[in-house]
Amino acid sequence: MPENEFRVLDGPALWSAQAHLPSVLGRQLVITRAEGSYVHTADGRALFDGTAGLWHANVGHARAELADAAHAQMCRLETYHVFGRYLNDRAVELAERLAEAAPFPAAKVILNSGGSDAIDVACKLARRHWQLAGRPAKTIVLSREFAYHGLHAYGTSIAGLDFNRAGYGTDSLVPETARVSADDITAVERTVAELGADRIAAIVAEPVQGTGGVNPPAPGYLEGLQRICRDNDILFVVDEVITGFGRTGEMFAVERYGLTPDLLTFAKGVTSGYAPLGGVLVAPAVWQPFYRDSPATPVFRYGSTYSGHATACAVALRNLDLLEEEKLLPRVVELEFLLAQELENLRALPGVAGTRVAGLLGGVTLTADLGAEAVADELVDHGFITRPLRGNTLQISPPFITTDAELRGLVRAIGTVVAGHGAG
Repeated sequence: MPENEFRVLDGPALWSAQAHLPSVLGRQLVITRAEGSYVHTADGRALFDGTAGLWHANVGHARAELADAAHAQMCRLETYHVFGRYLNDRAVELAERLAEAAPFPAAKVILNSGGSDAIDVACKLARRHWQLAGRPAKTIVLSREFAYHGLHAYGTSIAGLDFNRAGYGTDSLVPETARVSADDITAVERTVAELGADRIAAIVAEPVQGTGGVNPPAPGYLEGLQRICRDNDILFVVDEVITGFGRTGEMFAVERYGLTPDLLTFAKGVTSGYAPLGGVLVAPAVWQPFYRDSPATPVFRYGSTYSGHATACAVALRNLDLLEEEKLLPRVVELEFLLAQELENLRALPGVAGTRVAGLLGGVTLTADLGAEAVADELVDHGFITRPLRGNTLQISPPFITTDAELRGLVRAIGTVVAGHGAG
């Protein structure tokens, strides 16, 4: 074989997402069923789902209530589009319920198929807003270092994780984007001044950075972002795809941090992952120009076949019922306290560089000599799923139905594996 040629590996027909394929082929775990906070593999193992899938299985896995809601809806109307003059009743019902729960009054609700869709719509709407306001130069969308906003073209372009932007052009797929400091509000002010507020359409921020390493906001930082937006006529877009629907102990994390965004994106927790659904909550100042009674009123060109999918909306409505009926948001507050206690006990271990908690979101950063990916792999052998994130960090974000004993077991298993590596 020539020196610079390599054997091409084979494997399943399914191309795994976000995977370095040579590293995962032959080691992949096939999940065949789940129940509560556990998933089961094809080779017979039961694993505690310490990440709730990709941050989404909030009410736990295999809930019959949600399956029944989907079945009943499909037997009546699987879906009908929400284009033009047509709506379906479940999309209308869900939108009304989400508007009532929104962190600002008189919200309008855009529904689509997930978080990446929601970010794409929000960024386009922000730019369209300023065109209609007679300020077409306001096109730049700012986002934070280490941010993750999905993997559609806009989400890729505003990613603060360089590895998600690399390879698609000199900088990004969508031009006129830039990054700001993730925690220094003075540095953000400098960037805004350098670029010119008259060119900036929006600042997009996660209240708690997820994929970037489970980073809660520095004190005053989010409030500072909101102030900069208000003072400079910049739209404030809050990405609650991970945090929305209870992950921080409030329905939306903006309530925890005292924020009032212009646009709020959501997904994951709205259905607890039982159906692909996402969307945008839109404040009056942004939606009103599209609702004026005039032949000249513009159309906001958004939407896909599955926007407002009736079955997904029916599942979301039942999921929201479960959050209320089972008092799962107060339960998150209890679990946050316990998680903080347990993580504090890890900090003394030589292999642990730091820990962070915000609601039922935890991060354990390991020292440079101990790889988070290797630790996560070994934890599977102990019966626990975690996930390595940027910054050599392990993700902790189990379902809201997790018991105290299960949460303690996860954290203590991390401690066991870390200590074992240190002893070696």
